[in-house]
Amino acid sequence: MIVQSKFVSGETVIIAMEASLIQGWVKAARIIALLNKGTTHALVILITSRTPPQVYSDLTIERVLPIDQDFKCNINTDDKQQDSLDVYLNVTSRKLHLIFEMRPGVVTSSLVSEIFRAIEVYQKTKNSASEFLWIQKLTGNTRNLNSNINEEVQDNTDPLVDLESPVLVVTRRSIASGKSPVAARESAVRYQMACKEDDYTYSKTFRIFIGTWNVNGQPPNGIKLHRWLSYDKTPPDVYAIGFQELDLTKEAFLFNDTPREEEWRQVVAKSLHPNGIYEQVAIVRLVGMMLLIYALHNHVPYIKDVSVDTVGTGIMGKMGNKGGVAVSCSIHNTSICFVNAHLAAHCEEYERRNQDYADICARLSFTKYVPPKNFKDHDQIYWLGDLNYRITEMDVMVAKQYIDEENYSAVLALDQLGQQRRLGRVLQGFQEAEITFKPTYKYDPGTDNWDSSEKGRAPAWCDRILWKGEAITSIDYRSHTELKISDHKPVSAIFDSQIRIIDMAKYRKIHEEVMKKLDKLENEFLPQVMVDTTEIIFDTLKFLEPSSKELIIANTGQVPVQFEFIKKLGDTSYCKEWLDIEPFKGFIKPGEKCDTRFEIYVDKRSACKLNSGEDKLYDILILHLEGGKDIFITVTGTYERSCFGSSMEALVHIPVPIREIPIGRLMELENNKNLSQEPYAIPKEIWLLVDRLYRHGIKTTGLFETPGLPSEIIAIRDWLDNWSQDPMPGSVHSVAEALLLLLESTAEPLIPYNLHSVCLSAATNYLQCKQIVMQLPEIRRTVFVYICYFLQELLNHTQDNELDAKTLATIFGSIFLRDPPRSRGDKNQRSRTQVVQATIDRKKAAFVYHFLINDQSDFILGR
Repeated sequence: MIVQSKFVSGETVIIAMEASLIQGWVKAARIIALLNKGTTHALVILITSRTPPQVYSDLTIERVLPIDQDFKCNINTDDKQQDSLDVYLNVTSRKLHLIFEMRPGVVTSSLVSEIFRAIEVYQKTKNSASEFLWIQKLTGNTRNLNSNINEEVQDNTDPLVDLESPVLVVTRRSIASGKSPVAARESAVRYQMACKEDDYTYSKTFRIFIGTWNVNGQPPNGIKLHRWLSYDKTPPDVYAIGFQELDLTKEAFLFNDTPREEEWRQVVAKSLHPNGIYEQVAIVRLVGMMLLIYALHNHVPYIKDVSVDTVGTGIMGKMGNKGGVAVSCSIHNTSICFVNAHLAAHCEEYERRNQDYADICARLSFTKYVPPKNFKDHDQIYWLGDLNYRITEMDVMVAKQYIDEENYSAVLALDQLGQQRRLGRVLQGFQEAEITFKPTYKYDPGTDNWDSSEKGRAPAWCDRILWKGEAITSIDYRSHTELKISDHKPVSAIFDSQIRIIDMAKYRKIHEEVMKKLDKLENEFLPQVMVDTTEIIFDTLKFLEPSSKELIIANTGQVPVQFEFIKKLGDTSYCKEWLDIEPFKGFIKPGEKCDTRFEIYVDKRSACKLNSGEDKLYDILILHLEGGKDIFITVTGTYERSCFGSSMEALVHIPVPIREIPIGRLMELENNKNLSQEPYAIPKEIWLLVDRLYRHGIKTTGLFETPGLPSEIIAIRDWLDNWSQDPMPGSVHSVAEALLLLLESTAEPLIPYNLHSVCLSAATNYLQCKQIVMQLPEIRRTVFVYICYFLQELLNHTQDNELDAKTLATIFGSIFLRDPPRSRGDKNQRSRTQVVQATIDRKKAAFVYHFLINDQSDFILGR
């Protein structure tokens, strides 16, 4: 074997094969060999002057990579990959990253298997560095990829193109022959600079303070926070301070409006470390959750791309009594995300807390970036807040005894957050420092005494701080018992974070070098990609049940590719509202691929158009390559129509389950054609939901405030669409949310859009409001009055359900007078200020409020 002849006795070639080495926009022939000596292994890369090599002198050892703790290897083994596509082997050794393209087959499989076997051998033996010294002999007298290019080699070739690293040297002749085309300029430059990032950046340690406190709605009267925020001798570089339950008033809950934001902000600003000069970088609040970011004055010019977002996980997925607020930013060259969360309460509700976490992660979107940056797309993430996980499997007195003895580990073994993390259901990939402090909840306010109320809750570590990302070192994790105004104690954590800083002089020099070399190659070749299909076909889809499929975009050319799904002429978005593509825009290196996820989700916004036939699950997408050709992708599916998304006018003419109605007949009713002679007074689905609530939920605390479970709402949907002899499934909270969802999924709200302005203008005058309702079409007027009667009945049991007219008026005001839907593009811009929106919401609530506190019998009598 020719390859074996390059090595001495004891150095055994286990397997060798031909491959193409890909970096940047070039592809060059190589031979890869797995070499063994004793218990050690190495991957050898060889250059051959002819293919296949005939004699010893045809081969030159280019690089030898020891298979040790710094060696990593992975291969593209996607099940959807077609047999005709090449296999890509990614090899990383220290700071070196190589990509090899190989033809699929037995030899490739054998090579990969042997490499992984060699990795396993090292993991068992843990060979010392001295045992790999034999490798130096192989590279000492041969051309090493880290050294300058051998003059003899250079003399025998054209001028060299060495664009992304010293790893790859390719002749101009090979580029001209089609082996190394270049990408569109912007993409190529970005890729080249990213490859060279280590050459123009260095790391600096930033001290980061993370704090969280549930203040239980208490005002900061006369309080000082120095013992929490200035506890350490060293002033932090960056503060991230989160509050929960900033304001527990109905006003804050219903309208997201509170004076407490400014009160607490001022106290925080006065309590930051006295040895630093700080500036506020960001503030974001949703009801009682607030997150403040401060940084030392000298750092602020280097904090860019600051973006905020909020996620409410309360009823209808929008009420902000629970959820999260977040800030995304870049500090120098490191992207960071801070998330302050307040998850569902009550001891037994750990699954709902898990769901809240999942919702926050899925819905956080920082739209200042293009494309929008998601929660996971950051170098470092800090997650803080009242996560509300409890201790439920231990007697309260036993738990308190362990805590008094400072035997925290015995109690933490039953901590719900720890249990759910170990099961992989929440905060996967995050780390938390060891907890060495007393539980932070629940105390009698003003004391250090455990809860003495009738509930006598077990102490729990509800307030937590976790992190995710490399180059983060936890320094301290503690609670601050001196602050006693709340039933929670504040918590803080100190981290030393390695921030990547750009050396601008080096950056400019390297950028100039890249541009010069790029100028030599530009416009010679076009980007090329291959997709695994141009027809994405979904099965039957249902309301509120997402379904996803993947499209693989593989860069089959030799140049980086910038792709984007673009709008068709006259469209406002690149895809229809029921479809989401992630990512819809991206960058693919040569030899690599991008797995794009296509998700169809028919929700309250899109269901009505599908029910009426105005829209169907069919779209043609344009996949645009910067500097290349467009590819057309079709997406199709079949929608199973539901009462959700159907109009009130259509539902009253359907006496049977909607699944028994032919699609054509449903579309007729939606378009007011061939109506039945004796419609119901109200849709039977409205009656069934209200009847269920009247019989089983009239005295339930928090009705229309507590969210239902998604799985139960799906079951209720199926029950309404198909009917059953069994009772309606789900808790009354799920039934209540299903009622709101049914009302909100119609094409127009119960009070049509064209009457909204007059409704808001008349909101303070009951007689004018009543006249407007009297003018509504009969079916809508009947539904409106029927629901208001039911809400009045709820208010007759306020001692049990703790509801009030103002809360119900606000919730149903946002349903009866809901805002027009915004397009995908509009969602990235907050069209109304918070103050303006709060004013409008108050008027909506005032309009409905009249019908909850006044006698409505005259409607029945037709007056």
